[in-house]
Amino acid sequence: MVNRVPIRRYFDIHEAAAFDAGITADKQRMRTMNIPTGLAEALLHSASDAIIATDRGGNITFWNPGAERIFGFTAADAVGQSLDLIIPENLRARHWDGFRQTMETGTSRYGHGDLLSVPGLTREGRRISVEFTIVLLRDGTQAVTGTVAVMRDVTKRFEEVRALKRRLAESGGRS
Repeated sequence: MVNRVPIRRYFDIHEAAAFDAGITADKQRMRTMNIPTGLAEALLHSASDAIIATDRGGNITFWNPGAERIFGFTAADAVGQSLDLIIPENLRARHWDGFRQTMETGTSRYGHGDLLSVPGLTREGRRISVEFTIVLLRDGTQAVTGTVAVMRDVTKRFEEVRALKRRLAESGGRS
């Protein structure tokens, strides 16, 4: 079951035009872009990348089919739950320290377009490697209301690189 919050309502609630920088010029550019009909619906309900939105408290408010595929939880399982659902226990304290600071200050230590790599947890408790970008959601007064992350499972590539590094180290760096 996919979380079927009407896209227009979802964007209205979260002021999607007010991306991380929250700059008026950015909002104006978004208004003047020729955004094809159905673009938001197609992107948010894509099954390839996970798109996960949270509120200020870190509770999941949107979970797309890509998130279902990658993490194994349905939208019904995930929406309303804490991000702890997909964060390995040993990384939670560090995550929440950074999350709270970002919510309080309205700034992130990560810049626009920074690609972050972290471990994640699946429904079965398996650790996976994910890469993601994150955007802050803001209301009309530019107060932070939550986050949106676009995530990709890169476990296979991570394991291949680790195996290559191990083989290289075992060979003493010889070709």
